[in-house]
Amino acid sequence: MLENLSADYARTARAKGVAEDDVLWRHVFRNSLLPLITVSAGLLPGLLAGSLIVENIFSINGMGQLAVEAVKGRDRELVLSITWVSGFLTLVGYLIADFCYTLADPRVTYD
Repeated sequence: MLENLSADYARTARAKGVAEDDVLWRHVFRNSLLPLITVSAGLLPGLLAGSLIVENIFSINGMGQLAVEAVKGRDRELVLSITWVSGFLTLVGYLIADFCYTLADPRVTYD
């Protein structure tokens, strides 16, 4: 936000007489959201990876514990299923991020 407050488009909006609140929320905040959306797209598969560690430390039954037991037991179908779920969550995260891009920045279009 601090970098975008002094950007050219914010100074131009102020020079045109736009109110400071409108400059902050309509111009600066929307452009500052784009990196945050990019980082948050990888959170869904990261939750599964984090559960793997936490479930093994605290001996909690869940998806992470199931993945570890499947690898130890050489259960190929279960490992493939867990990998598929992780890949699907990654794709869903990227899809949600794309929708959020269009909400945050109206210049983004998909043809």
